[in-house]
Amino acid sequence: MIASLAIFFISCQKANNNTPPPPVVTLPTLTTAAITSIANNTANSGGSISADGGATVTARGICWSTASGPVVTGNHTSDGGGTGSFPSSLTGLNSGTTYYVKAYATNSAGTAYGNEVSFTTTSVPDVYVAGLYTNGVTSAGVWKNGVRTALTNGTNRSWAYSVYVSGSDVYVAGSEYMGSKTVAKVWKNGIATALTNGSTNAEAWSVFVSGTDVYAAGFEGYAAKIWKNGVPTSLTNGVNSGFASGVYVSGSEVYVAGYDTDPVTLNKIAKLWKNGVATNLTNGVIDSYATAVFVSGSDVYVTGASSNGIRGVTTVWKNGVPAYWGTNNSYGNSIFVSGSDVYVAGVENAPSGGSSYAKIWKNG
Repeated sequence: MIASLAIFFISCQKANNNTPPPPVVTLPTLTTAAITSIANNTANSGGSISADGGATVTARGICWSTASGPVVTGNHTSDGGGTGSFPSSLTGLNSGTTYYVKAYATNSAGTAYGNEVSFTTTSVPDVYVAGLYTNGVTSAGVWKNGVRTALTNGTNRSWAYSVYVSGSDVYVAGSEYMGSKTVAKVWKNGIATALTNGSTNAEAWSVFVSGTDVYAAGFEGYAAKIWKNGVPTSLTNGVNSGFASGVYVSGSEVYVAGYDTDPVTLNKIAKLWKNGVATNLTNGVIDSYATAVFVSGSDVYVTGASSNGIRGVTTVWKNGVPAYWGTNNSYGNSIFVSGSDVYVAGVENAPSGGSSYAKIWKNG
């Protein structure tokens, strides 16, 4: 009887186990930092990890994509491990592009992501230049961001003097030698339109687009001319040399800079035409030239060259009043106004009178 009770007591005894269950590891908790310092191909962001989920954060950073929902298997940074805030930088971006960004953190349970933020990189403006190159023959070309497009097949000599971009259309003014004369031309997206018939030498030196109207300024024979959509208007009588080298359109007003020849002294007179009506900028005592015009608000700026009483120098006329900017013999070729700043591009001779140098003036 005693033996049987002992067996029953032993068989009903419960095992005693004091080992705790393993901890449950979850994904980290984090947020994505705002985007700052946005440039054309870089930006800054980062993240903040508030909880590691019960296991060490072994990797963290940001990931990005041009589509929503970036993941760490795509573009990403590696910014160490652990919790807390961390900075990070995005590099190798494309300009003018929208990107989506998330911070990420990885522990033994996997990878967690912060909230998604988006931004757009700044755009880099396209730079267009018209000019000449030679491949055995002097040829007209236009460069976009340094990449040249030939405007002719290179058989005839040709020249490009001015470029104007309107939306996706690129206009270039110049000329091409056809047989025995130069023909004034305007190219639109590489397709040429002849402005003259080749009976006399002619060139287009400036082009400006206003709405659907295309204006070009230049000369045909001895006459300064402006073309509107290919239709010419003479600005001078063509008896003596006249030249139109710059055109600017402001609203319904068409301004042209150039010169005419004084019939008595035969000196060049710098002129500004407004809707075909000429204003003399100089008196014809010595040769003077107006090469470019720019309108800012109610102010009309013209550059070129005239005498400062000692020598011919770069001159800027504001509403007809001259200011002399060059120290040595010089001239302005182009003018641009931004706010209160006036910029002129041109050429100035060295003090010794030997070489000449390309130059930009700002406010004189």
